[in-house]
Amino acid sequence: MQETGRQSAGNAPQATKTRPWSGLSARLLWLTFVFVTLAEILIFLPSIANMRLNWLSDRLNTAAAASVVVDGLKDVVLPKPVRDHTLMATDTKAIVLTKDGMRHLIAMADMPPTVDYQYNLDDVSLPRAIYDAFDELLFGGDRVIRVFCPINKTGMKIEVVMADTNLRAAMITYSRNVLLISMVISLISAGLIFMAINRIMIRPIRRLTNSIERFSQHPEEADSIFEPGKGADELAAAGRHLQRMQKELQKTLRQQKNLAELGLAVSKINHDMRNILASAQLISDRLGDTEDPMVKRLAPKLLRTIDRAVSYSDSVLSFGRASEAEPKRRLVRLKMVVQDVLDVLTGIGAEGGIGFDIRVPDDLTVDADPDQLFRVIHNLVRNAVQALMNEPDDEAVIKQVTVSAYRTGSVVSISVDDTGPGMPQKARENLFKAFRGSTRSGGTGLGLAIARELVLAHGGTIALVEKAQPGTLFRIEIPDRPIAIDGFRRQPSQGTPNPSSGS
Repeated sequence: MQETGRQSAGNAPQATKTRPWSGLSARLLWLTFVFVTLAEILIFLPSIANMRLNWLSDRLNTAAAASVVVDGLKDVVLPKPVRDHTLMATDTKAIVLTKDGMRHLIAMADMPPTVDYQYNLDDVSLPRAIYDAFDELLFGGDRVIRVFCPINKTGMKIEVVMADTNLRAAMITYSRNVLLISMVISLISAGLIFMAINRIMIRPIRRLTNSIERFSQHPEEADSIFEPGKGADELAAAGRHLQRMQKELQKTLRQQKNLAELGLAVSKINHDMRNILASAQLISDRLGDTEDPMVKRLAPKLLRTIDRAVSYSDSVLSFGRASEAEPKRRLVRLKMVVQDVLDVLTGIGAEGGIGFDIRVPDDLTVDADPDQLFRVIHNLVRNAVQALMNEPDDEAVIKQVTVSAYRTGSVVSISVDDTGPGMPQKARENLFKAFRGSTRSGGTGLGLAIARELVLAHGGTIALVEKAQPGTLFRIEIPDRPIAIDGFRRQPSQGTPNPSSGS
């Protein structure tokens, strides 16, 4: 067994090593950086448009201030140096003031033959402003533009003609500064978010992953069980569920190992037991020739018991297989099967002062495999007898096992009732589970598990029934096999259809 364990451990999958920049942490860092950068880009779009509008508005405001002053000097011609300084201060080629419907040329340098674009800053929508800003940023720099807007509430309008070279240069400088600031903000934000989420999520997830890998390699070791944190979040809850699952799986693996060792031991015992039973079978055959009345009366029962023992010996490992053998069903008189069970257990029950009561009609038949039905009833009655034998002897206490049955349509209901102490809560929680559903100390719980498997193979049900009086009550329901419609029509109008005629 140790050699097998070493081989299994050697074949276990190796722990997955995550490269530094391909793990979940690196992906989270990059995604955070990308998302913050996208957010900065969305902010940059209206920002660059607003910067362009402000730059143009500043030039218009400066030109408007100079125009109002010049307009107030009636009949005064500005010297050329003054006009040149005015145009240089406003970074324009021409300044025009519109007042009372009349346009006044305030200053003008050498005018280009054509104006490429005109912009009215009084009515600019955000999409249009963004479009104009990117058009200027990508394709501008050698254009002549005309920009105009009203001067507050004076009723006057100021307009300028300028080259867009300085405007585009200012926009490029602004974009470069915003880009650098955005990258710094993105890196800082991504780093802070990464450290926070790495501590809150990535580390616990990594612990879960490492525990799963370690448990998959060495499931039998106690230190491979995950130790969850004390938090109340989803990851802490997942850790507790993982710990519970690993403990249950480890317990199941131990049970399977014990079952494998038990199967090996039983197979060795079974080999010798079959030889002993074969000898006992030959001796029992000779007992049938004896003229003693007592022997003649007991010999048939002894023969049936030994035959069943031989049959059990042949299929002693059947519970370790995928399923029991397919039941060989036929009509069986239920009372005879129950009587055989009680005959086998009467000697045990007599030692504990246990009485048996059979409440089964003589003519009640059940469509079942007689040997498997015997095993089901035998397991239930034997459990009841063992529970009653553990009760202290008291003349006021009645120790009794009752087996009753009745037919309802095509279903036969069989009840096994006792007056014992009842089933403990722990046994109720693990009912019909092998090695866990035992009702007594030292029991394996195989009896109920086998009984349930055999009943289910017949298409029936078995259940623990609550009752007001002390004791335990199991009820089995076994339906007849369905028959073909042609077989049903051939049946006489009276009586119960024969289920063995079809399937």
